[in-house]
Amino acid sequence: MLHPLNPAMAATEPPPVMEARRWLDGVSFPPERPLLNVSQAAPVQPPPLGLRQALAEAALNDDAAHLYGPVLGLPALRAEIAVQWSAAYGGSIAPGQVAITQGCNQAFTSVMSTLAGAGDEVILPTPWYFNHKMWLDMQGVRTVPLACGAGLIPDPEAAAALITPRTRAIVLVSPNNPGGAEYPAEVLRAFLDLARARGLTLIVDETYRDFDSRHSLLQGGRPHDLFADPDWSDTLVHLYSFSKAYRLTGHRVGAIIADRARLAEVEKFLDTVAICPSQLGQIAALWGMRNLGSWVAGERDEILSRRAAMVAGFDQLEGWSLMGCGAYFAYVAHPFAASSHDLARRLVSEAGILLLPGTMFRPEGEGRSEFRIAFANVDASGIAELFRRLAAFRH
Repeated sequence: MLHPLNPAMAATEPPPVMEARRWLDGVSFPPERPLLNVSQAAPVQPPPLGLRQALAEAALNDDAAHLYGPVLGLPALRAEIAVQWSAAYGGSIAPGQVAITQGCNQAFTSVMSTLAGAGDEVILPTPWYFNHKMWLDMQGVRTVPLACGAGLIPDPEAAAALITPRTRAIVLVSPNNPGGAEYPAEVLRAFLDLARARGLTLIVDETYRDFDSRHSLLQGGRPHDLFADPDWSDTLVHLYSFSKAYRLTGHRVGAIIADRARLAEVEKFLDTVAICPSQLGQIAALWGMRNLGSWVAGERDEILSRRAAMVAGFDQLEGWSLMGCGAYFAYVAHPFAASSHDLARRLVSEAGILLLPGTMFRPEGEGRSEFRIAFANVDASGIAELFRRLAAFRH
């Protein structure tokens, strides 16, 4: 036993993806039934060749790429984000309102560190992204679950009823992880209005926005008009990740768009934790923004085709129901009496499927009949095989 141990850290659940990977220990998968790993939402292929060449060029010939850089990120990348996001969202964003982080998880933790401390409260819709919950637990911040109804869309009126004097923020993820739901623009606007009226911060994590089925930013569509509000920075914090769009998971590049004063506080956190974001990762993100628009559009088309295959498959799978599907995720209900946590372990050995139980995304005692399936790394034949195995699985 470790002595001493921070009680808040001890009370935090272990990382779900790492726990699920340990279920593979000692299990063999025959050649005719290889493992279908639908547990994690991360690209498994490297970035496109042109981006890798840009990385190699920077590593070989840009001496500054190996040194400390600005804590809040490279000025060129911050400026490019400001220009592209302003155009995409129909708003006005300045480079000084942009910060670069080591991935979107760090974007969340740094912003939340400026907002809430031990004893404060933050509202998260359920099912929630487990790393958000884990960070709040580590900091002694109380997570207030906001149950979502049909389609897993959160209700602003239900959120309003949960606000107390200790509430500091509301966190939304759209398209959602783990639920896949794509939040309507009017819902996001209602949450902004609620947060502003109650003196709260609204955090909108749009890690998966490039794979929204309703519209493409590259073709002039936009998920919301929040940045068109001239006073957006008094309430809104936007988070983004370059990991999915450009396959940069290993380079850890995320972004925050927020009020300048907020970012001055964020800078304290980032300087203490990482000093600066990866220079090579930022160079890759900037090159991607300038050169990979058409390539990202193709990636989106492929993800949307897999989404369609998931929807069609669950329409034909007896007893199962699709609660939400979008971006990288399908969130489903199974027909069995046993808990999803126990069934998930059995699916590894009996069906060669690794997925995550709904119990990892909800408050204790909930999610027993639910699974999250991260389908973005499974091609059409893999999705077909997934449904064959699920249809054959018997409790």
